Amino acid sequence: MTAAPVWSVDPRTGKRREQVAVEATAADVDAAVRAAHAARASLTDRTVRAAFLRTAAGLLDEARDRLVEVADAESALGPARLTGELARTTYQLRAFADIVDEGAFLGVVIDHPDPAATPPVPDLRRYKIPLGTVAVYSASNFPFAFSVAGGDTASALAAGCPVVVKAHPDHPGLSARVAALLRRAAAAHGISEGVVGLVHGFDAGVELIKHPLVAAAGFTGSVRGGRALFDAAAARPVPIPFHGELGSLNPVLVTEAAAAERGEEIGAGLAGSMTLGVGQFCVKPGLVLAPSGEGGDRLVKSLTEAVGATGAGVLLDHRMRDNFVAGVAERAALPDVQAPVTPGADGENGVGAGFLTVPARRLTGPGAHDLLLEECFGPVTVVARYADEGEAAAVLSRLPGNLTATVQLSAGEAAGEGRGAEILAELTPLAGRVLVNGWPTGVAVAPAQHHGGPYPATTSTSTSVGGTAIERWLRPVVYQTTPEALLPPELRDDNPLGLPRRIDGRLEH
Repeated sequence: MTAAPVWSVDPRTGKRREQVAVEATAADVDAAVRAAHAARASLTDRTVRAAFLRTAAGLLDEARDRLVEVADAESALGPARLTGELARTTYQLRAFADIVDEGAFLGVVIDHPDPAATPPVPDLRRYKIPLGTVAVYSASNFPFAFSVAGGDTASALAAGCPVVVKAHPDHPGLSARVAALLRRAAAAHGISEGVVGLVHGFDAGVELIKHPLVAAAGFTGSVRGGRALFDAAAARPVPIPFHGELGSLNPVLVTEAAAAERGEEIGAGLAGSMTLGVGQFCVKPGLVLAPSGEGGDRLVKSLTEAVGATGAGVLLDHRMRDNFVAGVAERAALPDVQAPVTPGADGENGVGAGFLTVPARRLTGPGAHDLLLEECFGPVTVVARYADEGEAAAVLSRLPGNLTATVQLSAGEAAGEGRGAEILAELTPLAGRVLVNGWPTGVAVAPAQHHGGPYPATTSTSTSVGGTAIERWLRPVVYQTTPEALLPPELRDDNPLGLPRRIDGRLEH
């Protein structure tokens, strides 16, 4: 049986651009995983590992123009957006190189013997080691930052774990080019090129999660696809960690005082956030609770003007476009739902941004519009108008886990007046990142960042952005009463690697 071809497709026209590869067979997946597994030893030296990451970043920067051209042809996201995303990706690679150099991620803790303690403490030495080969499932909406060289790959390599990437079908040509550059960077430092594998095809993704040499997985995508892989990871004879980002509504609560104080400003800001990237951000605000009074009216009027002035866009592929068009039509047809700006199809390939309004009471109680509490991927949001704080709280109580939750407060509330602190306490259980007077689109790559949240936003409590993303691919090991000559260098008393450590309860640098 001939393997199916993998085509690069232009979402602006729906036409094929080039055949990139063929879908991987089970034998191909096995070969890629075994090559990655065999490459583990070549990642052992932290100095070499950090240099590899920096070289990879440099090669991506050098190839920027061509990579952005291919990415735009496959995603229609535009050169400006993609140039910025590539810069974010190379910054992330260099940031993880710095983390590797510093060594704190190893979490070295040494407790010397204390026979007088109750119970007595033997000599204990703890640090973290890489899990092994990591399966990475690329995202559609970030062809650089959450794809072949994105955060999952960068953090796994930094941890000392080889990767096998399942390429997203929306950008196979870019995936192949980026993987080649990563392998070239590896070879420049004597690292086996098998350290970065790449496979194409739906069946390949299923085979990958089942492979006995795959030790963990990272995924960014839909609830349906992510949950299927998560279940497969748990059903293996030896279950493995599955760090999946599956979907998020990203609620926004606008207080009555905030709407009265700056309703127009909030409406304009919401329009920019919900239409950014044609509404294809995982942190797009998909549900907004706004008051029913005059301030809320001014917010909706401002939102109507701003969204109405937004030009049509192209989604990442025709399947997503079809789902968006059908999804907004089904939502708009619900009782008491209105569309001040109607979202939907625009021409043969484009989509138009819009938003829906609904009384907040229609989202709770018998006959509630549960569909409006589900993510709709694309340039649309739902504005639920609440009559009082009780209605808003009732809607919030029905929401599942999210990546973000935002509150828009007045100046007085932000200064500590009113219920600002109480609202933050209500939003905190809902999300991994809570924002005040900002918008969730835009996830800074910084040490304090957390990109995750309660299920179904993610399947774990870890982050996929920021320095602590490396922790997903490590496990702790403790050596007890082990002679100095047998200890790994990271755990020896003389600290030959110059690592930050905690010795007998005291932090040393």
